[in-house]
Amino acid sequence: MTEVNRTGASGDTAAISMVCFDMAGTTVDDGTAVMDAFSVAADAVSLSGAERTAAMDYAEQTMGQSKIVVFRAMLSDDEERAQRANGAFEAAYDQIVAEGRVRAMPGAADCFAWCRDHDIAVCLTTGFAPATRDAILSVLGWEQVPDLVLSPADAGRGRPYPDMVLAAVIRLGIDDVREVAVVGDTASDLWSGHRAGASIIAGVLSGAHGVAEFATAPHTHIVDSVADLPGVLAGRLA
Repeated sequence: MTEVNRTGASGDTAAISMVCFDMAGTTVDDGTAVMDAFSVAADAVSLSGAERTAAMDYAEQTMGQSKIVVFRAMLSDDEERAQRANGAFEAAYDQIVAEGRVRAMPGAADCFAWCRDHDIAVCLTTGFAPATRDAILSVLGWEQVPDLVLSPADAGRGRPYPDMVLAAVIRLGIDDVREVAVVGDTASDLWSGHRAGASIIAGVLSGAHGVAEFATAPHTHIVDSVADLPGVLAGRLA
């Protein structure tokens, strides 16, 4: 495990009572599925050449963010094309899920169980639409695993904004944002946790972004994978 303290670390010692886990790249291993689905979406709106290359680069840079928001930015706020691209993306990703290309990240189930054993609530957050998110949960058999699951549509704005984390705080009755840990594989996850006031903000190296990208966002830890999270949380138990 790599553990790094960065600007933005709060130094709080409040007991952690909830963890907001990202899905794809953090607790869910979907391989190249997201970029494969973006490629289908690019075809659906006839992106080609340099425009397509720029769009795919932007998709990689904005991993973790709300997909419809990404498509709007990618397509210069052309709402009709953005909706068409988003629909194609969701259909393509849903097909990938149905084909069995999505699985639990190693150590995720054990991490959830550890949290439950220590009375820490589990919230799963994602930039996917609710239908796509729920299809993943169904394939993994995780419908009853988290205490709460949230997409941008459930909370207001997606990452890098704090809305999903704050919505989880309210819905799960968390008394203080310093009792929250946020874990994800993108800089957007880290910004979301920082802006929400979480006292543990951990980047995992199992997904889209690495140390260089994490250096652009405030965080308290970098770990190899979600399997390492109990070691981070162990000193912050009630």
